[in-house]
Amino acid sequence: MAQPTNLFDTYDSVGIREDLSDMIYNVDPSATPFYSKSSKTKAKNTLVEWQTQALRGSAVNAHIEGDATSADAVTPTVRLGARTQIFKNAVVVSDTDEAVDNAGRAKELAYQTLLIAKEQKLDIEKALFANQGNVGGSNVLARKTGGVPSWLITNVNFQNGNGGANPTGDGSNARTDDGTATAFSQAKFDDVMQSIWEEGGKSDTVYLSAFQMNVALGFTGNNNQRSAVQAGDETVVKSLAVYVTPWGTVQFEPSRENRSQDVFILQDNMWECAVLRGTKNVALAKNGDNTTRQVTTELALCSKNEKANGAIYDNTTS
Repeated sequence: MAQPTNLFDTYDSVGIREDLSDMIYNVDPSATPFYSKSSKTKAKNTLVEWQTQALRGSAVNAHIEGDATSADAVTPTVRLGARTQIFKNAVVVSDTDEAVDNAGRAKELAYQTLLIAKEQKLDIEKALFANQGNVGGSNVLARKTGGVPSWLITNVNFQNGNGGANPTGDGSNARTDDGTATAFSQAKFDDVMQSIWEEGGKSDTVYLSAFQMNVALGFTGNNNQRSAVQAGDETVVKSLAVYVTPWGTVQFEPSRENRSQDVFILQDNMWECAVLRGTKNVALAKNGDNTTRQVTTELALCSKNEKANGAIYDNTTS
C-alpha cells in the first residue's frame, strides 16, 4: 500500500537522535597473567640488587666418635642486579571534546586515560617476557629491564644445531635463538619438568601462546585432558587446566604477550617486580586549548632463583 498524502515520516524528519549505544565494547586483550601473579616489592634505585645462595650437594655425613671437628667450606652468595624500565604513555584531548556529550563515556579524557593505562599494562607483560637483557641506559639510551629469557640457563631445552645458545644467566644479555625450530612436545616438557625438580624447584605455571597451547592439548594422559559432551545443551568441553607429573603439578596459562616460539615453566614466587614508581596518571602543563594526561610505571624484573624455573625454546609456530 502507498503512504497517505503529506505523511511526515522519519525520512523527512530532521533532528532524530542517532541510535548510538552508550556502551563501548572493548574487545582488545587485556590479560597480563605473569605480571599479575608476580609479587611486587619497592625499588629504591634504578639499579635493583639482591643476593642468591646455593646449597652444596648432599654427601655421606658420618664421623668417628670423638674426632676433631673441621669447618665446612663456605659457599659465598651471588650478587645480582636488574635495571628499572620506564613505561610511559600520554593522551591529549581538546577542551571542546571534553565538554561535549560523548556517547559511551561520561568524560573523554578519563576514558582515554583508562585505555592507555590498560595498554601500558600489556606493554609491561610483553617486556617481562621479552628476549632482552638489562640495559643501564644513558641520556640518549632508554633503560631496559631484562626479560625472563635473560635469566634462564639451567633447565632449558633448545636447539643448538644452528646457533642456539644460552645467555650469561645474570640478566645482562639475551639468549641466542636457533635458526632451526622443532615442534613443542610432551617429551620436551616432561624433560624440563624433571630437570626443575632435580634442581629443587617447584614450578607451578606454564606460560605459552595459543599455538603451543593447542599442541599441549594433545598431550596424552587421562589426568590432564578432559573432553566431554554435556547432554541437553550439546556443549563440547576440551581443556587442559592442570598437568600432573611425578615432578610437580602445573597450571597452563595461555599468554598473548610472550613469543609464540617460547614456552616458560615458572615458579611464580621466584619472580618479583621491583617497582620504583607505581602506575600513576598525572596532568601535564596546559599548552593551549587542550589537556594532556600522562601514565607512567617504572619497574625491574628480578629473578630470585633461576634454577626453580625452566623454558623450552625454538619451537615451531605454524
